[in-house]
Amino acid sequence: MRIDLHAHSTASDGTDTPAELVRNAAAAGLDVVALTDHDTVGGYAEALAALPGGLTLVTGMELSCRLDGIGMHLLAYLFDPEEPELARERELVRDDRTPRAHAMIGKLQELGVGITWEQVSRIAGNGSVGRPHIATALVELGVVPTVSDAFTTDWIADGGRAHAEKHELDPFDAIRLVKAAGGVTVFAHPAAVKRGRCVPESAIAELVSAGLDGIEVDHMDHDTDTRARLRALAGDLGILTTGSSDYHGSRKTCRLGEYTTDPEIYGEITRRATGAFPVPGAGGATGA
Repeated sequence: MRIDLHAHSTASDGTDTPAELVRNAAAAGLDVVALTDHDTVGGYAEALAALPGGLTLVTGMELSCRLDGIGMHLLAYLFDPEEPELARERELVRDDRTPRAHAMIGKLQELGVGITWEQVSRIAGNGSVGRPHIATALVELGVVPTVSDAFTTDWIADGGRAHAEKHELDPFDAIRLVKAAGGVTVFAHPAAVKRGRCVPESAIAELVSAGLDGIEVDHMDHDTDTRARLRALAGDLGILTTGSSDYHGSRKTCRLGEYTTDPEIYGEITRRATGAFPVPGAGGATGA
């Protein structure tokens, strides 16, 4: 089985619609794909309606969190999307994205960049507006050559000249909320140093004590040595390790299935989840 547990659609900051995402996942030879848009479950219905035979969909979300001033992302899988407390918190995070985007656009304008809210809104479409949409605008304007080049301290990285804070969850609260909704939690790209400061490994142990199920190890932002170190850390802590593309369509260079999760790990994730279950496409795989 080929399993990719981290992908984004136009419901947040990807460029594939949810329907295109599942079709492209099937075309890429995946057996399982997780839809993990930022702070929203808005793509679920479309993805499920378009799910091809032979592909299983794992419903999920990537929650924006902050620990001791450091941003981090928590992947949540197979939780009950209707659970009221978690739904309320994700709406708070999502709703704060618009005023934050306005603040960042204002800072960029003060730096002499000809960016506008209308441009960013057009790029975001119906998705939950985020920094990648602003980064795409900077590429369109010729300010930076690629989306990744916008995520530096010169521009919109944490602590950057045009960065602005938004409402983010305490990860300990986020783990509690996801668990209460029957879900499974994985710390996304925990050592992606090119994105800015990372949560120290000592804090990962504390998160595990609070119920964190695993860490994303095989990811394009982790080099070989980093993956080995994280795998050893996960072994010491007794937690799961996943691999994923973090696919964003044409917005990033990663491809669906570029990194994958071991079927045994996927099986353990599905066994732990009680809030929702993987959905096979008609005539498709039933999961591990």
